[in-house]
Amino acid sequence: MTGDRDVTGSGDESAEATDEEAPADDALADDAIADDTDAFRRYLRAKRTVDDRALDRRLVGILRERLADRAAASAGPLRVLEVGAGIGTMVARLIDREVLPPGETRYVAVDRDAEALAGVGPYLREWATDREGPVSVETADGDALVVETDARTVRVEPVAADAVAYAGERPGEWDALIGMALLDVLDLDGLDALLDALGPGGTYYFPITFDGGTRFRPAHPDDRAIERLYHRHMDEKPDGDSRAGGAALSRLREADGSTLLAVAGSDWVVRPADGETGYPADEAFFVRHILDTVEQAVGEVIAVGGDGSLSAADLDAWLSERRRRVDAAELVYLTHQLDLLGRVDGDA
Repeated sequence: MTGDRDVTGSGDESAEATDEEAPADDALADDAIADDTDAFRRYLRAKRTVDDRALDRRLVGILRERLADRAAASAGPLRVLEVGAGIGTMVARLIDREVLPPGETRYVAVDRDAEALAGVGPYLREWATDREGPVSVETADGDALVVETDARTVRVEPVAADAVAYAGERPGEWDALIGMALLDVLDLDGLDALLDALGPGGTYYFPITFDGGTRFRPAHPDDRAIERLYHRHMDEKPDGDSRAGGAALSRLREADGSTLLAVAGSDWVVRPADGETGYPADEAFFVRHILDTVEQAVGEVIAVGGDGSLSAADLDAWLSERRRRVDAAELVYLTHQLDLLGRVDGDA
């Protein structure tokens, strides 16, 4: 999300990443979760602290080492392609964690949602203002932005386009490919085009890939039915898959011409802060947004027949109780996700 508009284990970090469109009369085809652009951008900001905790540090370390080695062996700027980039939280994170090596990086941020991409500049400037240490964000030609720290110059180029088509038109061009919260809304047949965009020895990184777990605590009698219908909604959407992590893992292990180097869990755990009166940062808004997404998705499944296990009244009662728990800073939200990292075979 998404990232997916379902905000599946990702929900997204981005708008939908491909241009596949379902028939207009398919009741499960589209979500309205991002119809309010400001609310969706706030959700993406709020999600950053959740993702920061979830990302596997070992895989981040491997990515850092591989990018440093690639930059050292390259005559020009490091070339990074992010697909499903949303408002730019990943590039800020990669700078903060010093994953992008010192020197110059060309960072192309692709997303099919032009409104989400329009938030890249505002987000990066807000991040720069709040960040410790020297950093500047300047407008370059077109929509490009140049982010400079004491050791790094990163040219960020937002591009509104279909991710697979964009990658397919640029085979072998990139040193690294990043797709956060992407594979649960991507037809995995598109993986070949994405990996082909990497040059020999290039690195792919697909963090926060949803893999079939949505939990809320304290437990409620209707939790299992809610989860089942929520996941069914994901599965019935074009290219959706509530078990995307496992499917992508199998696909990448078997892919010719590339090697899966590492995989790890990256579960979301959102809970009230210990010793505090509420959730960290803006995470109460994040959880409310998740509940809104569940309401819409499960409501649509019930409207087209459901499975008889849950009525619209049951859903309303469940939501009322869950929202009350959020307001009281009592609700815990968990999802199961995977981070996947590998390389395209061949010499750099």
